[in-house]
Amino acid sequence: MKWEVVIGLEVHTQLTTQSKIFSGASTAFGAEPNTQTAVVDIALPGALPVMNKAAVEKAIQFGLAIGAKVNRRSVFARKNYFYPDLPKGYQISQFELPVVEGGAITINVDGVDKVINLTRAHLEEDAGKSVHEGLHDGTGIDLNRAGTPLLEIVSEPEMRSAAEAVAYAKALYSLVTWIGICDGNMQEGSFRCDVNVSVRPQGQAEFGTRREIKNLNSFKFIEQAIAAEVRYQIELIEDGGKVQQATVLFNPDTGETRAMRSKEDAHDYRYFPDPDLPPLVIGEDWIERVRSALPELPATMQTRFVGVYGIPAYDAVTLTASKALAAYYEATVAAGADAKLASNWIMGDISATLNREEKDISASPVSSEALAGLIKRVMDSTINNKTAKDVLRKMWDEGLAADAIIERDGLKQETDTGAIEAIVDAVLAANPKAIEEYRSGKEKALNALVGQVMKGSGGKANPAMALELLKKKVG
Repeated sequence: MKWEVVIGLEVHTQLTTQSKIFSGASTAFGAEPNTQTAVVDIALPGALPVMNKAAVEKAIQFGLAIGAKVNRRSVFARKNYFYPDLPKGYQISQFELPVVEGGAITINVDGVDKVINLTRAHLEEDAGKSVHEGLHDGTGIDLNRAGTPLLEIVSEPEMRSAAEAVAYAKALYSLVTWIGICDGNMQEGSFRCDVNVSVRPQGQAEFGTRREIKNLNSFKFIEQAIAAEVRYQIELIEDGGKVQQATVLFNPDTGETRAMRSKEDAHDYRYFPDPDLPPLVIGEDWIERVRSALPELPATMQTRFVGVYGIPAYDAVTLTASKALAAYYEATVAAGADAKLASNWIMGDISATLNREEKDISASPVSSEALAGLIKRVMDSTINNKTAKDVLRKMWDEGLAADAIIERDGLKQETDTGAIEAIVDAVLAANPKAIEEYRSGKEKALNALVGQVMKGSGGKANPAMALELLKKKVG
C-alpha cells in the first residue's frame, strides 16, 4: 500500500521583549535559577497579571508580515493542567479568539513553490523548567522561564514530507528573526517546534490518527524525528496495529520516537476566559503604526534583487535567507563588485567556509568591502578564479586585503601575449596526442591543454588568453 504523510507544525517563538508577558521580571537567558521571577510568575496569592504591550506589538508585526487577520479583539484563556514547573496550575494562553488568524508562508522544495496556510498565532506564557542535572537523582524547578512571552504559530496540516516541514520551519525562522520578534537561538529554546504527524492510504480524504513530537529545537532533528515517526506508524498499521493519539519525544541518539503520554484534546484542558485579564483590544491606528515600521520583507526583497541586480530567483531566495546575509550582499555590490559574481562568491566559498566553521555571516572575518576588493581583481583580470580562491583563504586567515596578498605573494595574472604564447608552444610540442584528439572532435582534450598551460605558468596565465591561443594554433 502507498502511504501519504500529513504534517502540521506548532512553533513556539519566544518574543524579544525585555520583560515577561504579565510581569516586569527579566527575560534574559542564563541567570541563576529562580532569580528572575516576580510574584505573578510564581503564583503568589492575589498577584494579578498585567499585559506587556511590547509582546502584543510583536504579534501584530508577525500577523502583518504573513498577510493574516489581526483581530481587533482577542481573549486570554486559562489552559488547565498540572506540571511541577507550572505554579498556577494553569497556563495563560489564547483559545477561541487568538490575536492572529490565517496568513500564509511560501516554501520552496526542489524548485517548486508551495503555499502553507496558517491557522492562527496566539500569545501565551511559557512554563518553568524541571532541572535534573547535578541533583543526585532529584528534580529541581527553575521558574526563570515562567511567564516568558511566546507566540505559538500553528500551521494547517498541509505538509506532505519531512523536506516540506523543514522548509516551512526554516522559512518561519527566517521571517521571525528578519522582523526582529525572535532572536532565533534554538539552543536556548527561543524557537522550538512541536510536529504533528499522521499517515493515511494515498487517496484517502480522512486524516489518520496523529502523534505530536514535542520540543524539537533543530532543523536536523525535525527531519529525523518525522522520518522515524512515519516509519513507526506505517510499520505499526501494516502489522495490524492501530496508532494511538499520543505526545512523543524524539531521541536523537537512538533516532527513535517514544510515547510520553496520551495526547490531550482541547476539552481536556478546560479552557475558560481568564477573569484577571480583560479582552485585548487593538486599535486600527496601532496596526497602521506597526505596518509603517515593518522592514522590507524577504519576498519583496527577492523581487527587488532580481529586478535591480539581474540575478536568478534562486540566488535571490538564498541571499535573503537572513537579514544579515542580504545586507552583506548589498554592501558587496555597493562596494563595486559585479552583482552576479558577488552572489556566486557569497553562496559558494563564503557560505561554505562559514558553515564549516559554524559561523554566521555577521562573524565573517572577510568584510563585504574586502570581498568586493577581491572580486574586482577577478573582474579586471589581475588574478583568475583559481588564484582568487587561494587569496580568499589567506584573507580569511590573515585578515589582509586582496591587493596586499596579491602583491606580497606575486600572484598577478600573466597577460603578456608573448610570454603565454611561449608556454603554449611548449605545451603543444609536448602533447601531440592531445592535439590529434581535439582535432578528431574531443573537446575535453583542449581543456587538458589549457590545464597544462596553467601549470606551466604557475597558475598565473590568463586562462581565456591561453584558450584563445591554443584554438588559434591547433586550428
